[in-house]
Amino acid sequence: MRAAHGLCAALALLLLPAGGRALRDGDCEVCVTFLGRFYQSLKDNDIEFTPSSIEKELLKSCKEAKGKENRLCYYVGATSDAATKIINEVSKPMSHHIPVEKICEKLKKKDSQICELKYDKQIDLSTADLRKLRVKELRRILDDWGEVCKGCAEKSDFIRRIHELMPKYAPRAAGARADL
Repeated sequence: MRAAHGLCAALALLLLPAGGRALRDGDCEVCVTFLGRFYQSLKDNDIEFTPSSIEKELLKSCKEAKGKENRLCYYVGATSDAATKIINEVSKPMSHHIPVEKICEKLKKKDSQICELKYDKQIDLSTADLRKLRVKELRRILDDWGEVCKGCAEKSDFIRRIHELMPKYAPRAAGARADL
């Protein structure tokens, strides 16, 4: 009887996910998304899967990264101003085609900040009332588009600039808006 209980307990421990090891939904959102896209780009461009070539390509990708993805690159040491270098914790496993979720799990053990990164909530421009948004959010919209608002001093200046650029960057939202 005791042997059966012991066997059941051992089996339960094997089948249950490890306490703090496995990623939950939403964990490491930026890491998994960015490295997944990066891995796919390596395959699409027929890049050799060696640690050195992966590091070189990661440095290139990180030069173009913005926002939270740039912050991830900073944490792994793929930016010029990074204080630590754990880029080999990405390149070596990726050269062995280890899934990005597992790579992010290992990175989480090295630096927990990596998995705390989350993408900013996207603003639906077709329904959002721009007058009710904060200036910081209006600036983020322009920044996401790669635009700036030179000479903007007031909220209305930012709103005017977004309305001017909306047909170029968000044509569906511009067509759906009634207040243009």
